[in-house]
Amino acid sequence: MEKALSVKGLRKSFGDRVVLNGVDFDVAAGEFVVLLGANGSGKSTALRCVVGLAEADAGEIAIAGDRAAMVFQQIHLVRRRSVIDNVCAGGLAGLPLSRSLSPVLFPKDLRAKAMACLDRVGLADRAKDRAGSLSGGQQQRVAVARALCQGAGVLLADEPVSALDPAAATQVMSLLAELAHRDGLAVAAVLHQPDLARRHADRVLGLLHGEIRLSTPASNLSDVDIEALYAPDRVSA
Repeated sequence: MEKALSVKGLRKSFGDRVVLNGVDFDVAAGEFVVLLGANGSGKSTALRCVVGLAEADAGEIAIAGDRAAMVFQQIHLVRRRSVIDNVCAGGLAGLPLSRSLSPVLFPKDLRAKAMACLDRVGLADRAKDRAGSLSGGQQQRVAVARALCQGAGVLLADEPVSALDPAAATQVMSLLAELAHRDGLAVAAVLHQPDLARRHADRVLGLLHGEIRLSTPASNLSDVDIEALYAPDRVSA
């Protein structure tokens, strides 16, 4: 399978605390990978380094098409704006500044692309609604549509279902899996729910103390594997 994301020797420290200690992993186009690990294991920092929100101390990051989009635990929609205006925000980087200052200036082709992205996540019928009127699960799907509007081939998600109820979490995880398997995106998500990883992911990477200690097909993830990653006496302060 073609590697859409390749990370080699990734290192990151905050002061004296080593967060990532030579992390290597790949995500192929059409693959859904989940990163598991206790708080402080380096999962979120790894994704933030990939998209440039944190600067790695060392290592190499290669992204097919040089573009990755990210969905966050905190959804960060502009609640008073319409759903489609929020999705259009994903494509503003490709516009001249004069066309990105106000939603009324967004070109028709950007709005058409945003509508296609909303249709992909099953929310085209809510395009004109205020983002704040949607449920938490629907808002996270809008955030996914906003990421899709960037046109990236790599989609990263940092704890995208941590604040959602079980039904909404399943919807979002199913959507991420579909975007990998049906649309051919490379998708990587940080989770704290091993059962969701088993049900939806293709492969699981387990981080412990800033190192990848586990790489396994999701269907093979065992309770022993989970205990090794989350045992209290193995979690750094």
